[in-house]
Amino acid sequence: MATVIRMPEVLAGSAEAAIQTWLVAAGQKLTVGMPLAEVETEKANVEYASEVEGTVLQLIVAEGVSVKVGDPIAIVGAEGESVDSPVVELVETPVAPVVELVETQPAPELPSSTPSSASGQRSGSGDRQFISPLVRRLARERSLDLSAVTGSGPGGRIVRRDIEGLGSAPVAEVLEAPQRAAAASVAASAAPVAAERTEVPHTAMRRAIARRLTESKSTVPHFYLVADCRVDRLVALRKEVNESASVKVSLNDFVLKAAAAAFLDVPEANATWGETAVTRYSTVDMSVAVAIEGGLVTPVLRSVERQTLTEVARNVADLAERARAGRLKQHELEGGSVAVSNLGMYGVTEFSAIINPPQSAILAVGLARQQAVVVDGAIEVGTIMTVTLSADHRVLDGALAAQWLAAFVKHIENPLGMLV
Repeated sequence: MATVIRMPEVLAGSAEAAIQTWLVAAGQKLTVGMPLAEVETEKANVEYASEVEGTVLQLIVAEGVSVKVGDPIAIVGAEGESVDSPVVELVETPVAPVVELVETQPAPELPSSTPSSASGQRSGSGDRQFISPLVRRLARERSLDLSAVTGSGPGGRIVRRDIEGLGSAPVAEVLEAPQRAAAASVAASAAPVAAERTEVPHTAMRRAIARRLTESKSTVPHFYLVADCRVDRLVALRKEVNESASVKVSLNDFVLKAAAAAFLDVPEANATWGETAVTRYSTVDMSVAVAIEGGLVTPVLRSVERQTLTEVARNVADLAERARAGRLKQHELEGGSVAVSNLGMYGVTEFSAIINPPQSAILAVGLARQQAVVVDGAIEVGTIMTVTLSADHRVLDGALAAQWLAAFVKHIENPLGMLV
């Protein structure tokens, strides 16, 4: 019997998503865990793996089309099996909402009364290019010149793979037809004065970040604990490790290991809030904040307490690389009880981060810098790193959070223990 595959809720709270690229074709055999499609969400591109096996009978949703979570996207069954016609109608979005018309040659400025060309008719003297929604956003954010790009998607549509490695062109602008018409109208009526400000439209990712973090600050009772860690030993040990290790480790890799060790010392803190119960975990799964174009994502590093320092370094580098390339898998963005956000590389000495629900805490890490410290009544120069724990008071009481932070400081100031 044929099985209908539906659009998954790739990220918590997402209402819709788009098939950015199909990784299978009709007639192809599927196994459980086989990559099915690259799904574009508000915050990231993730690879969606099949949860069933069989033969792909029908791809219901075209590339670049956004549908609601739970809507049918494909049908899988036995080879040669027929499917009901009401289910298999291909979901295509009309030309105007799905594609964007971009002229390959600059068109003469049109008067404000000229109708838009978004209907699909030729605009000016240029040729037409059809662009997926994701590429349209990336081109706008990166100021990419798409005039010479040949699309490999359905109907010649330009998809993400067509712009990999494409350099930016600061002079190029990628504007939708309605924006061109509005710009022409404003230019015709405005006085000849220099522009003093520029409005940057919100991307889907920026709207998602704004919504999620506003909900977090509005509904999660945050409280904050700050600690100064003396990391002279850590800095020296890292230098020694990197002189002989095949994989270079960062200070943040040590931070992740110290946080995992602190959860082993204070296991009650390894928990998250739910509607009916607090859930406690036996392994330490930790999110790592990764900055990407237009925002950030927080892939999850699993079982950090079981990994060696070099394994942590290697796995974090892999997650960060694939996050920036939009190649994370769905399960890599789910779970975890705590996150680590490090802005020390930007010269930030101290900051407070916002918890990403349903996680119960986030550790903000500042710059390791030299400053005067008092030891046994004498002043000496020490290397200090300030960390701030943002905690959900529904899960972590003040004393419990303080115990965890004290355990973290103990491990970060005695880093040799993390290597054995």
